[in-house]
Amino acid sequence: MSDANLSLIFSALALGYLLGSIPFGLIFTRMAGLGDIRKVGSGNIGATNVLRTGRKGLAAATVLGDALKGTVAVLIARYWSPDLGALAAVGAILGHLFPVWLGFKGGKGVATFIGCLIGLNLIAALVFAVVWLGFAFATRYSSLSALVATAISPVMLWVLGDGRTAGICVLLVALLWWKHRENIKRLLAGTEGKIGQKG
Repeated sequence: MSDANLSLIFSALALGYLLGSIPFGLIFTRMAGLGDIRKVGSGNIGATNVLRTGRKGLAAATVLGDALKGTVAVLIARYWSPDLGALAAVGAILGHLFPVWLGFKGGKGVATFIGCLIGLNLIAALVFAVVWLGFAFATRYSSLSALVATAISPVMLWVLGDGRTAGICVLLVALLWWKHRENIKRLLAGTEGKIGQKG
């Protein structure tokens, strides 16, 4: 592998990480005068916890921001080289989950994951959205909806003929499921909070 290729790989990962590490949930809630979102509800910086403030507009803005940072990272990297999109997605997810600015304590990565999917494969992203919305409507569990939708994503990528990205996606899904381990425990115990529930 040439130095130029190594440089592009590093650049894609770094770009993804820097964009992914922007904590939109924290930024938007502070701008709205709501203080530190990490002291509300679950303490997470993502949209589900922002929704617990009762500010649906802020939660929607957080989803949009967290998704777009993944999409932008992937599209810029793919502009450099088509093969770099998945690496930028890895960087963006890692940046969101482990932002250096917040002591490596970030969100759970679902919105950023779908944002990356939009940049990588729009059909797979649409399937993700339909599955998430279907489960969210039926159960009102954001975490369960995310777990199911992310698990289906590598399968969809493989079916659509993108085996390499599907392989990388499996690793990202495993990481997201690990970040949701407490949610999984609460789901099994029947104590998981539902969408829109405060506290």
